[in-house]
Amino acid sequence: MTARVGVVTFPGSLDDGDAARAVRIAGAEPVRLWHGEAELHGVDAVVLPGGFSYGDYLRCGAIARFAPVMEKIIDAAGAGLPVLGICNGFQILCEAHLLPGALTRNQHLHFRNRDQILRIETTGTAWTNTFQPGQEVLIPVKNGEGCYVADPATLDELEAQGRVVARYVGGNPNGSQRDIAAITNQAGNVVGIMPHPEHAVEALTGPSLDGLGFFTSVLKHLVGTPA
Repeated sequence: MTARVGVVTFPGSLDDGDAARAVRIAGAEPVRLWHGEAELHGVDAVVLPGGFSYGDYLRCGAIARFAPVMEKIIDAAGAGLPVLGICNGFQILCEAHLLPGALTRNQHLHFRNRDQILRIETTGTAWTNTFQPGQEVLIPVKNGEGCYVADPATLDELEAQGRVVARYVGGNPNGSQRDIAAITNQAGNVVGIMPHPEHAVEALTGPSLDGLGFFTSVLKHLVGTPA
């Protein structure tokens, strides 16, 4: 049976269509989920896409965290549902306390839009199991508030538990502490990533096909997950 991956649309989402396309290219069925509906429609995984949910008023992701659909996602993630938050989705995951830390204004106070090399540090997650440890991938980054910060104890804990999923290589585009580009929760089913893997899934439009691995990884994970 084809896996069904939900893609949430919030007011201000920009990359929900791209995320749905990436899911389809990976071989799954994308299911569009609406922010105002507290229903996941039986999906096997969820993607929180990039953009500016609710206009990024208050803080990025601060309002989206209270959307009706997030109530269901928070509960389901706690029960093991794979959830990937991309850019604004990463910010929402932090605001929802599904991931630690926060994403703040880029240190240089400029928006960054460029192709970025990442090093995959952790392959034991639902979203990175098709990569090799230390593999370098080329993924676009585009953010104004992508600087990952956390207190020293949290950063040390992430390092010690192997929960830093990816780091920036060849220059840090936003000043993120310890060059962190992506992290995971303890269970490995929730991943937040600031760069945009959904924009690196086709030769025609992406700088590489490296982003596809995030979406094929969750399909591999779901095959190995008992019903």
